[in-house]
Amino acid sequence: MEILKKNKAVIRFLGIFFGTYILLTLVYQFYLNNAASEAYYPEPVTHIVALHSERLIQLFGYETKMIPSIGDPSMLLGLNGKYLVRVVEGCNAVSVIILFLSFILAFKKDWKSTLLFIFAGSVLIYAFNILRIALLTIGIYEIPDYKELMHGTLFPLFIYGFVFLLWIIWIKNYNIKESQGHA
Repeated sequence: MEILKKNKAVIRFLGIFFGTYILLTLVYQFYLNNAASEAYYPEPVTHIVALHSERLIQLFGYETKMIPSIGDPSMLLGLNGKYLVRVVEGCNAVSVIILFLSFILAFKKDWKSTLLFIFAGSVLIYAFNILRIALLTIGIYEIPDYKELMHGTLFPLFIYGFVFLLWIIWIKNYNIKESQGHA
């Protein structure tokens, strides 16, 4: 029992982190099982992510088109008549946002600043993800020899590195507030 008392903060963090992560993952899985849509194929979130990615690519000056994939639940993004990228459910950043949110809740301060940071961080992660998909699509079009490096290494590092940076910002802010409260 002494070890539990000594590690109460760690146990609390792990309980909140994993509890939140599991709960939100189950909710998201329920959504995926029930949200299939012909109008917003394959489901609304992934469809909107593909649509926003298409629009951003157009802002970069490329002719682009998005169509539903026939072979699997994804949207195909193409540049100049050539389809290069499949936007699947795993590309929509929802799982990344769930991971981010679980960590922030595990280091919860007051509800107002915690929820504000979760909202701002989730919006930034979503926007960063759209940028990631757009740059990946353009990168595959412009330098196709580096497709595997970009998709498998650089762009996952891009999004997860950004989440890690947000966590660091939160922890630094959390520690400053904690130390000020105990002065």
